[in-house]
Amino acid sequence: MRLPLLGLLLFQSLFSFEIVDKPIRFGQERIELTREYIKTHYGLKRKNISITPRIIVVHYTAIADLNRSFAAFFPQKLPGFRSDISAASALNVSAHFLVDRDGTVYRLMDETVMARHVIGLNLYAIGIENVGGSDGREDLTQPQLESNIALVGYLLSRYPRIEYLIGHYEYLRFEKSPLWLEKDPAYRTLKKDPGERFMRAVRARFPELKKEP
Repeated sequence: MRLPLLGLLLFQSLFSFEIVDKPIRFGQERIELTREYIKTHYGLKRKNISITPRIIVVHYTAIADLNRSFAAFFPQKLPGFRSDISAASALNVSAHFLVDRDGTVYRLMDETVMARHVIGLNLYAIGIENVGGSDGREDLTQPQLESNIALVGYLLSRYPRIEYLIGHYEYLRFEKSPLWLEKDPAYRTLKKDPGERFMRAVRARFPELKKEP
């Protein structure tokens, strides 16, 4: 069941929910790299790089502060230190939203454009990154939890086809589903963000959303 508009507005006001636009660089180079990624990894030749949101994927940045987290997503090409995934594509990682430790929500890019944030599911997934998780610690804050809940509510109001809410660590559950598009059987990474405790708390507010196909 989706929140009615009045309920959504009340829901957002309870958490002082606001989205601040803070765009990463998304010029022609990133567009072309995204098209190339779609062709190579999903076997699709597409002029546009739009997505059909069906899944919300929650992450943490594994970086302790906002500025360095934003700087990691800002360049169009993958930085040299990301050797773990550079062989798959030169396209830099990104996400649609970044939530600071004080709960401020930043929109980094158009919600309906593909971000590189989750293997196999990018054409269906909206990504929410949370500042924190350095050294794998589950240290996301209460303001971040409240903002993630409000942000999920906002996204459900805009994209009624969304039916899944997962943590990044749960993405491999979709490998056999019709939503999975990855063509390279060797391209997988093990994730534990944003932590099971955080995901339980977010999901408790959205029992209608599934965590696996």
